[in-house]
Amino acid sequence: MLRRYPPRAVVGITLMSRSCFILADYRGCMARARQEDPVTARLSNGTIARVVRSGFTSGWELDVDGTPQSHVDLDDPTHLHFEYVARMGAVIDRLRMPGQPLTAVHLGAGALTLPRYIEATRPGSRQQVIELEPALVELVRSELPLPKNASIRVRVGDARAVLEKLPPGLVGQVDLLVSDVYSGAQTPAHVTSVEFHRAAARMLAPDGVLLVNVADGPGLVFARSQVATVQTVLEHVAVLAEVQVLKGRRFGNLVIAASAAPLPTEWLPRLMAAGPHPAKVAMGAELEAFARGARVVTDADAVPSPKPQASIFER
Repeated sequence: MLRRYPPRAVVGITLMSRSCFILADYRGCMARARQEDPVTARLSNGTIARVVRSGFTSGWELDVDGTPQSHVDLDDPTHLHFEYVARMGAVIDRLRMPGQPLTAVHLGAGALTLPRYIEATRPGSRQQVIELEPALVELVRSELPLPKNASIRVRVGDARAVLEKLPPGLVGQVDLLVSDVYSGAQTPAHVTSVEFHRAAARMLAPDGVLLVNVADGPGLVFARSQVATVQTVLEHVAVLAEVQVLKGRRFGNLVIAASAAPLPTEWLPRLMAAGPHPAKVAMGAELEAFARGARVVTDADAVPSPKPQASIFER
């Protein structure tokens, strides 16, 4: 189960710009009432990013040209609303001892949902985040600030290029590497290849774990190829997804978890129980059958992930 923190006491109220009253302690003061006039930022490709109050649960969402990118609950950073992020959180909860700090690298920032989660559940973790869009970083820092004193460093640049230039001291020391890179609603081709995954695996500690967010639709051609590609780099692989997505019956997100070390067998029932439900975890012979016949992606033939229909985001 994901842990939830009780609400903190209100310690004061401050009058801020935009005539907005907000709580003066950290969890309250982050959020400003902007539903009628959301703050926006224009990204390098011309798309518009904005932070809006979630219409479905507590917290805020980062939206880029109509595509929900991230959800953040500043009052409770352990609240992981998006299903695939909750599945990633369930894997993260299995790493090391509960509460033990991690060394983590995140490719793709979004609204920094998982870095916040790790900071809340594993204080003292060292985290590096790589994000292409400086305007997006500034928007999130301004509108959804990080916890004070969190050891989260954001580097601006292309995920693959910066990954390959991280400090030598990080090579072979990373407990968790999350690849969640999107341009709009698609994963760029250059972060889907075996060459990219080798660069990611090089950063991992001997028992470190790679998590990859893969979006695909009926047939799962792209997802199967991504599993086959990761399997050529890291021997032990599992896939977490909603049952109908894993069966290829509808568009959705699959989470690939991979490591050079065996993934503990006790993970399976615990990940299934963690949900969101209906949950499915494929590994071993089942995953071999899932990826059988799928091509391994190289830089020479890599393509972006399939573009979903706009209606997929109508919730």
